[in-house]
Amino acid sequence: MSDPTGWFEPLYRAAEAGEAVVPWDHHAASPLLVEWSGSRARRGGGGRAIVVGCGLGDDAEHVASLGFETVAFDIAPTAIAGARRRFPHSVVEYVVADLLDLPAGWRGAFDLVVEHITVQALPEPVRGSAIAAVSSLVAPGGTLLVISGARSEGEPVDGPPWPLVRAEIEVFATGGVEAVSIDEPAADPGRPWTRAWRAEFRRPA
Repeated sequence: MSDPTGWFEPLYRAAEAGEAVVPWDHHAASPLLVEWSGSRARRGGGGRAIVVGCGLGDDAEHVASLGFETVAFDIAPTAIAGARRRFPHSVVEYVVADLLDLPAGWRGAFDLVVEHITVQALPEPVRGSAIAAVSSLVAPGGTLLVISGARSEGEPVDGPPWPLVRAEIEVFATGGVEAVSIDEPAADPGRPWTRAWRAEFRRPA
């Protein structure tokens, strides 16, 4: 795939015209994110958060509701415009940006980083770079939450998006970021995969 991210904007444009369906858009925050934040009584307390590949904004709105000063980005301008339209009074800063070419000022700047399905929507040749970019966003003492479809090594899969194997989840522990837990809970309701990863990582203070 010569342009690994070039298909996102056409997909969102087609979906807006009623000609396609965005497979990860359920007009609700991920239940695995909601459960995780609730079980840990996670609150922002003035901290900064970023939502990677935010799509139409549901995960970002949930994160902001926890009290985080929240940035949410997507490479597709139509997705960002849709998020702003859906949440016209939102406190989230919605930004068009490329995970594979992040603004320098974002590196190490966020107390909570949420990655939900974005990396698994990218082809294998760029996935390592995307994972490193996600982890680079985590501030000292900050947390990274990764949610993705799960599959076993050698298990055939159609995509995009492509569910990730455990070894790919483990790679998020890079650049000084360390794994805290890697769980395989019940799948996100409505997703095409039967299993899902929910993994937490942390950069030491």
